[in-house]
Amino acid sequence: MRFVAFALLLGVGACESGRILPVSVIWMDWPDEVGADDPFRTRLVVLQPCAIIRGFVPAPTADASAVTFAPYFVADKDQIACLAGGVVASEQLVTWAIDTAGMAPGLTADVPRLYEMRGAGVESCPACLVEQNSAPWVTFGEVTVRPALPSPSLVRNAAGSVLAQRDSTGCLRIRPAGLPGAGSALVVENPGDTTTQWFGVVRGYIYELAAPLCGETKVFHLITRN
Repeated sequence: MRFVAFALLLGVGACESGRILPVSVIWMDWPDEVGADDPFRTRLVVLQPCAIIRGFVPAPTADASAVTFAPYFVADKDQIACLAGGVVASEQLVTWAIDTAGMAPGLTADVPRLYEMRGAGVESCPACLVEQNSAPWVTFGEVTVRPALPSPSLVRNAAGSVLAQRDSTGCLRIRPAGLPGAGSALVVENPGDTTTQWFGVVRGYIYELAAPLCGETKVFHLITRN
């Protein structure tokens, strides 16, 4: 929890010396199972605002039922002119999605139990508000917390907004909305239909296959699509 406290203090300082720019979480993935009281790495894809960026704070908090990420950027107070969806002058001035991460705090569990994984769904600034967790949240899924975990889980739950594209061989891949490049794409193990391209919100899990599918062993298993 010391990490959370440090992040909040950084945010309070930034409110005085710079700008706090809250952002929504586009995509999140995290371990399917974790041990009690063990912090765990959570991948976050967020929109980077058009500004001269000083730093990024994932701002995780936890309560008796959920882990919540309310990320924000710390930026200079100076305003700049930006081109929507592009780069202006330097790589720091981008209005695009970025791939980052945050450490979720350790969660208590005397018996195996579930916690929700949530992220900011609208602009909010938890470090600058008197009342924490007062914004509407998006629930991305759940994590199972066990009192003892013999070995780290190799399965990661995942959810968020994606672009799906099918190639000429019939392989369907998804990538978090706003992330350019093929490196962020995941092969969908069970695509369900033959649509060539679509945008949507998906839930599922990421795991390793014994034999490659579409040239990849790391795949996404689709559970729901909206």
